[in-house]
Amino acid sequence: MVTIGLLSDTHSCWDDRYAKYFEKCDEIWHAGDIGGLELYEKLESLGKTLRAVVGNIDGQDLRKFLKKEESFRCEEVNVLMTHIGGYPGKYAPGITNRLNLLKPKLFVCGHSHILKAQYDPTRQMLCLNPGAAGTYGFHQVRTLMRFVIDGADIRDLEVVEMKRSN
Repeated sequence: MVTIGLLSDTHSCWDDRYAKYFEKCDEIWHAGDIGGLELYEKLESLGKTLRAVVGNIDGQDLRKFLKKEESFRCEEVNVLMTHIGGYPGKYAPGITNRLNLLKPKLFVCGHSHILKAQYDPTRQMLCLNPGAAGTYGFHQVRTLMRFVIDGADIRDLEVVEMKRSN
């Protein structure tokens, strides 16, 4: 069993509550637009396994060691994580080909700043977008997610809402 903390679109915004919310997590996943190396290192300092992808605003400091896409297995769940991914019925260009090839059970993306948890029955795949944890953008509420992967099960999905200002 692995407990995951998921966030996206921090845009360099650190919030001390991240440490609190992710305290009982085994891993932290960041779905892009981290904003800079300093924020990445703060997340890394929480002592959890950190998996992250670069987003469209991320610079060379992150692109040196992070990829645009990560495909991995967590417990018995195949995961595909990218920044710009879309959602069932409105996948971003090129994503459908990757989904067809990799056949993930869990698809994670960010970019839209819109929190979404949606099941794609045609692919038998859960799609998660944690919304935006940072203060930059149009969103009124900052959000992140926590959930558990237990064997082949994805369960106990929790949405954490934070006021827009620190």
